[in-house]
Amino acid sequence: MAELVTGEAVALDIRVARLASRGCAILLDLIFQMVLLNIAIYFTAMTSLVADEAWTIGLTLLAVVAILVGYPCASETLSRGRTLGKMAVGLRVVADDGGPIRFRQALVRALAGFIEFWTFYGSPALITSFCNRRGKRLGDLFAGTIVIQERVPTSAFFGPVAVMPPQLAWWGRSLELSQLSDELAMTARQYLSRFWELLPEVRDSLGQRIASEVVAVVSPPPPPGVRPEILLSAVLAERRHREEQRLAQRRARRMQRLGWTAWAPQPAPAMAMAGGPPPGPPRQGPPAPPPFSAPGAGQPQFLPPPNYGAGPYQNVLNAPRPPAQGPYPPGGYPAAGPGPGGPYPPPEAAPPHRHAGPPPHGPAGPPPHGLYPPGR
Repeated sequence: MAELVTGEAVALDIRVARLASRGCAILLDLIFQMVLLNIAIYFTAMTSLVADEAWTIGLTLLAVVAILVGYPCASETLSRGRTLGKMAVGLRVVADDGGPIRFRQALVRALAGFIEFWTFYGSPALITSFCNRRGKRLGDLFAGTIVIQERVPTSAFFGPVAVMPPQLAWWGRSLELSQLSDELAMTARQYLSRFWELLPEVRDSLGQRIASEVVAVVSPPPPPGVRPEILLSAVLAERRHREEQRLAQRRARRMQRLGWTAWAPQPAPAMAMAGGPPPGPPRQGPPAPPPFSAPGAGQPQFLPPPNYGAGPYQNVLNAPRPPAQGPYPPGGYPAAGPGPGGPYPPPEAAPPHRHAGPPPHGPAGPPPHGLYPPGR
């Protein structure tokens, strides 16, 4: 770890890239450059078949300069301090004040790297990195840059630095953090990040001092009997959550002004509670079916079937209905048998026709000896 002072005079702790990681990144870049150089030389050598020898030499020199100097310069300028090797290892080149690298600085680094790696086989860079406390090589000293480790490995045993303890979640939501300065918050964060590296007596005394300073500027006071590291973790976790909420709301307002309301992100909840998701509202059953309407004049009457079968309306449609009322007694139709009127009931007992209008056989009813008259 090293201290970096930004242009606003803010001191930041950064993780400087050391010799092993930088050596892996440089090795990957050199392999990539050698492959490009062989391809470029092969194509420029083919120009000797159709052009003068001077053209071949000139194109070869141009290809060598473009690959050995132009590749690192263009890559670090366009990707803000990263080459393919640095991307693979997780490194980035920044200025001494923490700002992004510029074209002038990338060009100085590339020219110095050509002398360090391709002329003296990396010996000047190796000696300078051992002598400098920040691991800088000659190109970094000339350009005023520093290589930092962008991907910091996290511990699988202790997790992130500040986590909201479940027993202090209710207290963290009611905190007033406007008086908590950035310097004090950074001090508490550094204490938590180095908690397991300190001796027990130093850890307890330092934690009590930092926790007392934090409690003096926040309100309401914490519950009694809380250890300093747990209290500091709760304060920092709540402060980070509120910062994330404010940034999300600012981004949503900016997108809303630009007309991108559908793409505006929603703020994440502060802490996921234990257990499953909260139960939703009770599900309502299907709506009741519409009642059957009476037929109009001159229209047939459609009766519902006796059983609708299984479905969402089975409890409603398959409900028992009262018996239909008709012009006949409960015994039903008269028994069929021989008689003066034939096998059919007399006209006064015949059911009325379901269609409006005169009966089909006229006002006198059916013929006396059958359905149709003789000779039909």
